[in-house]
This record gives sequence, structure tokens and C-alpha cells, in this order.
Amino acid sequence: MAEFVTLEVSEGIGTIRLARPPMNALNRQVQDELAAAAHAATVDKAVKAVIVYGGEKVFAAGADVKEMAEMDYGQIRDAIGGMQAGLGAVASIPKPTVAAITGYALGGGLEVALSADRRIVGDNAKLGVPEILLGIIPGGGGTQRLARLIGPAKAKDLVFTGRFVGADEALAIGLVDEVVAPDDVYTAARTWASQFVGGASRALAAAKAAIDEGLNTDLESGLKIEQHLFAGLFATKDQAIGMESFIANGPGKAEFTGE
Repeated sequence: MAEFVTLEVSEGIGTIRLARPPMNALNRQVQDELAAAAHAATVDKAVKAVIVYGGEKVFAAGADVKEMAEMDYGQIRDAIGGMQAGLGAVASIPKPTVAAITGYALGGGLEVALSADRRIVGDNAKLGVPEILLGIIPGGGGTQRLARLIGPAKAKDLVFTGRFVGADEALAIGLVDEVVAPDDVYTAARTWASQFVGGASRALAAAKAAIDEGLNTDLESGLKIEQHLFAGLFATKDQAIGMESFIANGPGKAEFTGE
């Protein structure tokens, strides 16, 4: 049983909970447990959408610096692939995902949040990638996902300076998608995730794959990816259910099975 990361499933929504007090420092054990939780959320058919949550006080204040400080070049070279996989594991979940952020989301913590499809934060949130202040750079996907999300100039500003941004600035630059009161963060995340509980799961997975894979290639290749995923949905039960329901009853009334 995992010690610091759990997956709880309720009403079709899976919550991956980070719980390593006091600041949810993301050591190698947490990274491995996060990867395991993401896999469990992926294979559990009862899970239709996923929330990543660090609790009422803090999301995650970064990787475990004490652990990393003891590693030499050879050790970190061997470990970095696993670190990227763990901190970015949420991106591999083929379902809608949302990071629910209160307090700090820094360094590896922000990298975990960047791997979600959406980020909802409390108005007390502080976000940043302060690795440069340690003489290193983000190594859990931060340089790549951040630049793709907010553009290279804004990403370089955050990475070069290591500064923290508050909720309002984070919303203005596109780093987060919604700002609410801290006590409402998890509820807001559930509200967003609940939209997909009765959805066409395979179509949602295809939509996510088309966007994510398309961003990693040129437009022509992306359009071919879209063609392939679009055509594949005509082998699903939900495609037939959705189109038959539309013809008979109009839009938005289909009762999908997820198959």
C-alpha cells in the first residue's frame, strides 16, 4: 500500500491525493507512488476523470532537495528519467485531469500540475519553478510543458528568475485556468471533472490524444493523427449511441456506456 500518494474513487471521479506533510516534498518514493496512482486511474474503468490534490494547505512545494543534494552526476543521470516519468505521470492518464492547487505549487509540484489538463487554484496560491536558485533547472518536464503552455518568453522569465507568481498573474499569463477561494478549490475541481462522468470515454481519450500528440509535431502530421483517431471512434459503441440519440432526440441527450 502506498504511503504518501493515494487514489480514491467516488462517483466516477478519481482523486490522486498527495500527503507527505508538511509540504508534500516529492522524493523518489512519492514520484514512484504518483506513477502507480496514475496507472491505477488509467486502468480503472470506474474512473472517468481525475483530480490531483495536495490538500487544504499546500499542493506540493517541490522535489526533496535534501535527497537530491546527496546525489552525484552518475546517480542523477540514472534517476532523471524516473523523476520525469513520476512527476509527469498524470499526463499519461487518457482521461480529463485537473490539478486542484492550494498554497504552494513550486518546482516539481508545479511540474505535476503542468501535467494535468487544467489547473484550478486558490487565490492564495504561489506558483513557480525556483530551481535556478539552486544552480539547476527544472528537470521534471518544467522547461518543456511550461513553454508549451504559456509560450517561450514567459516561460524563460519564470525559469530564469525563479520568481513566484500569485494566482492573478498566473491566470493572466495562462498558467492556470480558474481562481477560487482556497476552501473552494477541491469543490471547483470536482464540478469540472463531473462533466465527464457520463461522457463518451473513448472519444474523450481520442480528443486528448489528438491535441497532445498534435502539439508535438507539425500541422500536417497532426491532421493525420486526427484522421486516425476520428476514424477509430466509428468502431465504438458510443459513436453509434451518440449519433442515434442525436437523430432521434437532438444533441446532449445520449446515454453513453464508455465503450
